[in-house]
Amino acid sequence: FLFVPAVEVKIEVVIPEKERSKEEMSPNGKASPLIYKVNGTARHYHLEEHPIASNPYHNPKDVVEASVCHVKDLENGQMREVDLGCGKALLIKESGEFHAVGHKCPHYGAPLVKGVLSKGRVRCPWHGACFNIGTGDIEDFPGLDSLPRFQVKIEKDKVYIRASKQALQTQRRTKMMAKCISLSNYNLSSTNVLIIGAGAAGLVCAETLRQEGFSDRIVMCTMDRHLPYDRPKLSKSMDSHPEQIALRPKEFFRSYDIEVLTEMQVAAVDIKNKIAVFKDGFKMEYNKLLIATGNTPKALSCKGKEVENVFNIRTPEDANRVVKLATSKNVVIVGASFLGMEVAAYLAERAHSVSLVELEEVPFKKFFGERVGRAVMKMFESNRVKFYMQTEVSELREQEGKLKEVVLKSGKVLRADVCVVGVGAVPATGFLKQSGINIDSKGFVVVNKMMQTNIPGVFAAGDAVTFPLSLRNNKKVNVPHWQMAHMHGRIAALNMLAHGMEISTVPYLWTAMFGKSIRYAGHGEGFDDVVIQGDLDELKFVAFYTKSDEVVAVASMNYDPIVSKVAEVLAAGRTIRKRDHCWFFLSFRTGDMSWLTGKGS
Repeated sequence: FLFVPAVEVKIEVVIPEKERSKEEMSPNGKASPLIYKVNGTARHYHLEEHPIASNPYHNPKDVVEASVCHVKDLENGQMREVDLGCGKALLIKESGEFHAVGHKCPHYGAPLVKGVLSKGRVRCPWHGACFNIGTGDIEDFPGLDSLPRFQVKIEKDKVYIRASKQALQTQRRTKMMAKCISLSNYNLSSTNVLIIGAGAAGLVCAETLRQEGFSDRIVMCTMDRHLPYDRPKLSKSMDSHPEQIALRPKEFFRSYDIEVLTEMQVAAVDIKNKIAVFKDGFKMEYNKLLIATGNTPKALSCKGKEVENVFNIRTPEDANRVVKLATSKNVVIVGASFLGMEVAAYLAERAHSVSLVELEEVPFKKFFGERVGRAVMKMFESNRVKFYMQTEVSELREQEGKLKEVVLKSGKVLRADVCVVGVGAVPATGFLKQSGINIDSKGFVVVNKMMQTNIPGVFAAGDAVTFPLSLRNNKKVNVPHWQMAHMHGRIAALNMLAHGMEISTVPYLWTAMFGKSIRYAGHGEGFDDVVIQGDLDELKFVAFYTKSDEVVAVASMNYDPIVSKVAEVLAAGRTIRKRDHCWFFLSFRTGDMSWLTGKGS
């Protein structure tokens, strides 16, 4: 809780009321049983006893208290990173009240003090995750964990923080979750919730169900051999091992009874009888179904496509193998996609040569526009990446079964020991074609704002769906972003529990190349102009993407946190007009926050 008398402020870790109440649901200190019906049978389960007691300071040695500033040191709308001796906290003043939470984003550790504060939440400057300043709860993604919340206290005009040392060191908090008392009563071929796919959408769906008190069986199945992992790192940090990029450790899945069936492929879905049929013949009944299968990389169709050492980067093993084979060798990358460009950047210092083949004239032209694409291309060329544009691969030649040369339609022959293919992907929905679930002409599952398909009890999320984007007047779009997959999974879970929650997030993505990042927010599909502020040659710029008179997306390099600020404006339902982009840019540079406090369009 927070209180602001006439004088001094302290901060301590507390369990949010919503979570603490779960431990106070029955006189014996345990939660009252939850009842769910599966195939007509009622089952009773308890919420797990959370390891944090209702008094978070049961161990006095784990507690630190410090005076961090005078009450007048912070104005409304300001944030300050404060040091408690054994760790730091983020102190915030908004609407006359002080709040304190963890100072690092749990996703990749970004300093939240450099983020954006707006209407009770702080947005990460790097990747756009949002946290409630009163509870620390994560409200938008990416990332899975919330921030620890600390208690703030004011005494004699001084602001104090009282906090758990452990919370200061970990800078993250996993929400309280339900779990089953025992799985022994279950029929192995029956589950309440079946999640097909174990990426971000699937995992967030499972976690959200548990966070909301759902205590029946949850089964996730995946074609992968690993538990859910941070897939964007496959092209950004290619030598990472599976355990290094795991989103949750094995113990997490055991603790919360989230079953994961690895190397299991669903071949068909019988919606009438609510049965998923696996490729090996195994059948599983379900009550609620989430389809979160993502996409499948496109392969080359040229002569010699079956030769050895030609890769799509789909798994950690793929990425690791490419790095090993590419070291001091010749690499050809086909496709200047996000994956292709990130792989080229990662291998540039390791390989003898890196050549990139692309059908378009400029990398990222359709996404970032020609001017930004040329600036990025110039950066790559200065790092020894050679481009072969406006051409395609006509043949892959081998020697003793292994790749030796890549022949282009232009006639150019490139030496190649390894080839990485990044020419796009298609939704992994082929197994649904005869199911009765609505699939569009491109293979995407069509859902509404609650991530529901046309079939009751069947939801879909992630890269394989099209959904109404409120930002673009509910136009049906496909947004294959890591952040969006997280939010899809959460919305699907809430609506499995009949919360009636609609999606209304702002798309947010990033790409990392040669130690530099491009942030992007909005949905710029169909933009008709790009307005640049800053210096493209210096790679310090902001690009506003407009359609008619409206800014529909923004990208930046070395101008944090402007993309997060634009995301907050768009999330508030306000419009940035094309004529106002200069004013917005200047207001960002001068620290004028009026766009976030209600002024403007």
